[in-house]
Amino acid sequence: MTTTLPAAAAVAEHALHAAGVVVRPLDTLDRVLDAEALLGEVWRSPTKAPLSAEVMRAVEHAGGYVVGAYDDSPGSTRMLAASSAFLALGPDGRVALHSHISGVLAHAQGRRVGWALKLHQRAWCLERGIETVTWTFDPLVRRNAWFNLAKLGAVGVEYLVDFYGPMSDGLNAGEPTDRLFTRWQLLAPEVVAAVGAVGAGAQPATGHLLLDERDGGPAPGRPAVPGERSLVRLPADVEALRIAAPERARAWRLAVRDVLAPLVDRGARVTGMTGDGCLLVEP
Repeated sequence: MTTTLPAAAAVAEHALHAAGVVVRPLDTLDRVLDAEALLGEVWRSPTKAPLSAEVMRAVEHAGGYVVGAYDDSPGSTRMLAASSAFLALGPDGRVALHSHISGVLAHAQGRRVGWALKLHQRAWCLERGIETVTWTFDPLVRRNAWFNLAKLGAVGVEYLVDFYGPMSDGLNAGEPTDRLFTRWQLLAPEVVAAVGAVGAGAQPATGHLLLDERDGGPAPGRPAVPGERSLVRLPADVEALRIAAPERARAWRLAVRDVLAPLVDRGARVTGMTGDGCLLVEP
């Protein structure tokens, strides 16, 4: 790991510089209050943020990863993104980090701030001897799936049905909160290659297409073949569908759940994405 640490730090520093941000620990009450307000804005829930300042304060004090990404422009002090993660135990009994929430303000999303923040988190972990980071994300949101699986090289290892129950924020209200539990092995060769190449990129569209799209909605594909690679189509923009056609968005939720959950429950892993928007599922 001694040779990996400088490389991880250098990759993170390059990404932060390219994004025009500096990362600071949220180690004061004022800073966590600013982060609470930022997360409320990102989740379109200004009166009730998805994570309170009190919890972030406690997690940071206990040694967790609680940081803000600040605009590095001359004269600017604005926080553009925030992330909170707590220490956990991995399946091997070793200390891991569970990244509970990260959010980037809408006007900063084209600056690759999220990418830079994730690489900073990786370097922070490796400096402390932590080699695994986990988190959950909504597998229906194609852009998030692409970021987590195709760019970072993380792997989906567990399908969680309605994991958080009903939520009231502007992104999740009225929707089942299905999530894909994702594991990021920081020293895995595919992860090292992905972060060094600014993303692993699209995978070949080879495999049995279990779920397809027809007229904007989900359509059954071929049955899964034991021991062989599968593909699961995602909607192009489920967030827009939830506004324009909520019944169709709900149909996609149930269709992806019905196909993906049994595969992952039997030990399959979601390892990437194709260029045309399919999850890649390996036996």
